[in-house]
Amino acid sequence: MDELFYWLLNMSIIASLTGAIVMLIRMIKKIPRRIIVVLWAIPLLRFWLPIGIGSKYGLMTLLSQFTTRTVVIYNNGLTSFSLSNAIMAANDYFPLAYKTPLLADVFIYGAIVWAIIAIAICTTLTIIYINTLFELKDAKHLYDRVYCSKKVNTPAVYGIIRPRIIIPDFMKDSEKLELVVLHETRHIRRGDNFWRILALVTAAIHWFNPFVWIFLKTFLSDIELACDESALSKLPKNKQKEYALALLDVQENKTLFAASFGGAKIRTRIEHVISYKKMTVASAIGFGLLIAVISYMLLTNAA
Repeated sequence: MDELFYWLLNMSIIASLTGAIVMLIRMIKKIPRRIIVVLWAIPLLRFWLPIGIGSKYGLMTLLSQFTTRTVVIYNNGLTSFSLSNAIMAANDYFPLAYKTPLLADVFIYGAIVWAIIAIAICTTLTIIYINTLFELKDAKHLYDRVYCSKKVNTPAVYGIIRPRIIIPDFMKDSEKLELVVLHETRHIRRGDNFWRILALVTAAIHWFNPFVWIFLKTFLSDIELACDESALSKLPKNKQKEYALALLDVQENKTLFAASFGGAKIRTRIEHVISYKKMTVASAIGFGLLIAVISYMLLTNAA
């Protein structure tokens, strides 16, 4: 378990670095949130995958000149696979042999504490998720995937395999229901609930890393902004103002597992809606290339 914890710490450090770069990139207002959400996949993969393909042109190659070490596990002369070792607390790695007995004790006992708290957080999240779905089991069916319930105060998508759009009972006759359903339908098509849960589990596994909680909060906010962009792309210009007004009618929802119409700071989302511009074909291609280059730079290990 201590070896698992050792490499988990390494993954957490590298993922924090790539996540910080994504945070910096998202400060560029002209980049759509739909692009930023895709870029969040980079730190997510770093949080989960210890192995990377070697490259002479990646960020890890640059860092290896100063601090990190690469542990090569396969190299045929053309392609190499390696582990990024930011901690550098061992002399040998297969099996792991720590530099001092004290370091061995630190990782052994640290692994036990990590496992206990990670299991506790995952168990709590599972109980909350199951209880939420059970509480809303009696929601009344309106049409298609749309249901209503007196137990919710803002529209949201619940579930992953068979997601349902559940709206507050007082909204079932609202003139803005069509816009609300459009937003939630985009959540379903984008699979946002799955990504929310994966992000929550990632935070639970890396609970000791303060950056993972910052990334989680920012990612969940970006999901809502990206969904707004996706919904706006389906609306004519004259409907976009109406969409912004619909946001004012809902409360900010704090539900962990549900992608909701009121799931981020309303003021931020309204400002985002007002400044929204559809992507052209040229800009879409440009952003696609940007994603490819950044992914290559941040996901590869030192050669």
